[in-house]
Amino acid sequence: MYGWRAKIGRISPSPETVGCEEWRHALPEGVCLVETRTLLHDVTVEGLSETVKQVERAAVGIASAEVDVILQAGTAIAFFRGLGHDLELINRIRDATGIRATTTLTAVVAALRQLGITRLAVATSYLPDIDARLVNVLHGSGFEVVAIRGLGLKKSIDMGKVMPDETYALAKQVARSAPNADGILISCGNLRSFEAIEALEKDTGLPVVTSNQAGLWQALRIVGVHEQLPNLGQLLREH
Repeated sequence: MYGWRAKIGRISPSPETVGCEEWRHALPEGVCLVETRTLLHDVTVEGLSETVKQVERAAVGIASAEVDVILQAGTAIAFFRGLGHDLELINRIRDATGIRATTTLTAVVAALRQLGITRLAVATSYLPDIDARLVNVLHGSGFEVVAIRGLGLKKSIDMGKVMPDETYALAKQVARSAPNADGILISCGNLRSFEAIEALEKDTGLPVVTSNQAGLWQALRIVGVHEQLPNLGQLLREH
């Protein structure tokens, strides 16, 4: 049986090409990914508002695979309405399915705290308005954003076309502009980051948290899989 150790459910935005593939390449033996999708046109307040209307339908569908946890992917989906919206989504998924749940944003916050990061250099794929909403939620969660830079992309499908070397360059540039940062956050589940994490940690001396890395880490820990994974940074080597 696939998933003899655990089955992880993931609700992904429809244009996403990165998150599920990064996860599949990294999942430990015996853990399987079960994915469903919610329609997303643009990563804007309007587009995200339409997507969150679909959460219960997607959750009920994926629950039929008897998954052990459900993660709502798409970091912006969980923060665009402000502090606490991630908890609202978690409760909606739990109420609809009775299954443990989390969101990528929830996982990111937990990962930053686990690593003791308080002053963030943040790289994103987002438009300025979405960046501002992320900063507000991070501040409300107890973090200081000392620098942030986004790629200014509106469509999720375009985010998935960004190559890992571009992600690396953006994150390194932001870190260099913030010498007092004690960690790097790369926010966006459709931005390739897994290939860049180790190089960034070595070249900047800072721990790195990314949307897909944090989501995978927390989902595995929720289902009781504590395997350390190589090449995904300090978070999955040591915690």
